[in-house]
Amino acid sequence: MMVTAMLRTTAFVTLLVFVSPAMAQVVGSLPPISPTLRRVATVTSDVVRIGDLVDNAGPSASIPIFRSPDIGTTGSVPAQQVLDALRSHDLADVETNGVAAIMVTRSGRAISPKEIEARIVRSFGGQFRTADARNIAVFFDREVQPIYVESSVTADPQVTNSFFDPRSGRFDLSIDIPGSALARRTNLHYTGSLIEMLDAAVLTRPLARGELVKSSDIMVVRKPKADLRPDTIDTLDHLVGMEARGPIAAGQPLRQSDLVKPDRIKRDESITLVYEVPGILLTCRGKALESGGDGDVISVLNIQSKRTVQGTVTGPGRVTIAVTTAQIASNTSSKTASQ
Repeated sequence: MMVTAMLRTTAFVTLLVFVSPAMAQVVGSLPPISPTLRRVATVTSDVVRIGDLVDNAGPSASIPIFRSPDIGTTGSVPAQQVLDALRSHDLADVETNGVAAIMVTRSGRAISPKEIEARIVRSFGGQFRTADARNIAVFFDREVQPIYVESSVTADPQVTNSFFDPRSGRFDLSIDIPGSALARRTNLHYTGSLIEMLDAAVLTRPLARGELVKSSDIMVVRKPKADLRPDTIDTLDHLVGMEARGPIAAGQPLRQSDLVKPDRIKRDESITLVYEVPGILLTCRGKALESGGDGDVISVLNIQSKRTVQGTVTGPGRVTIAVTTAQIASNTSSKTASQ
């Protein structure tokens, strides 16, 4: 056993003698890894460290050298400014690889104005009669900017120190983001109004009396409910082709009384009177005793029989009467007798 151990020891020593110099030569021939500037960097803290800007920075990587941009924003640092800062930390031979500036982004979570609005509506929306929260709009007294918090913060915004007047819709409140040190240092105080909004059809241009509505003349917008009347039109259905009863201003919510169906037939106008049943069609001359639009029922005079009948306006100068076969026969007899 001792002889075997001695042989193994001798073989290991021989291996060190003959192999180690070769390995040392190979390792010695490898180029040293140089510190290199990055083109972009993303940081999570309020300081930028050498390792954020320089690859292979070694022991100096954890040293802070710049202040970070605000959360959720990106800033540019000139490469020469970085190199000047590195020299005081024994990093003089840094490869730039043509980098002129490093773009530094501070990661974070952005809470948008829409999220803030939604949280306020959830807090006070129950004090409105509407069951649809989408009908409640938030109007702030000043422009609202996104709130940026740390990436690690996942809590939703919370309404605190709130006041709300249901009569006027005015609110005064603060927003808190649980777990965010940055939010605690920021003034998140908001004032404004909550207003219930509804759809309303409006004109895109003024209409004079008697003008017909075209598809390009109308659109649906959101208007405060308090500004609308019960007969306000909230859809564009059936408005094209309607006639302005009087002058209507652009942007004014349209009411049912603002528009009428255009007359297809004028009073005292000569018309074609149509008696119609399945398989039978009789026409004769008539005279309109009333004006009317499509679908209106008006009184007309049958010129041949001298009878006044009720018919439906079915087109320009055309009134249709749906009758039984017996009525047609009676009308035909009257027509024949008159001849």
